[in-house]
Amino acid sequence: MKEKIIYLSIFIFLFICFFTNTCFAATPKLVTKLDDAFETIENWLIGLATPAAAVAVGTGVFMKKFSFGDEEKIRTAKKLVRGSLFSYGFILAIDLILSAIKSLIA
Repeated sequence: MKEKIIYLSIFIFLFICFFTNTCFAATPKLVTKLDDAFETIENWLIGLATPAAAVAVGTGVFMKKFSFGDEEKIRTAKKLVRGSLFSYGFILAIDLILSAIKSLIA
């Protein structure tokens, strides 16, 4: 009698895990919604960082072009271009690192 109960319980457990959509190790809906929200925020930040970096580089180039030999303006323009390119590269590197971590976890 005990063997029948054990076999029946194993069968029911396997049926629940393999033949239904609800398994005990499923991701909760709240976690899925938060993950989707963070992905949306990340996409918005990347989309916002690209034009911001382009504007900063363009401003630096125009500052250097129209400095008329003023060394302080040229130095400021170089710092602006270098800083904006470094910041944009840093944002892209963080995105790459987070994608690599996400692929290792999933």
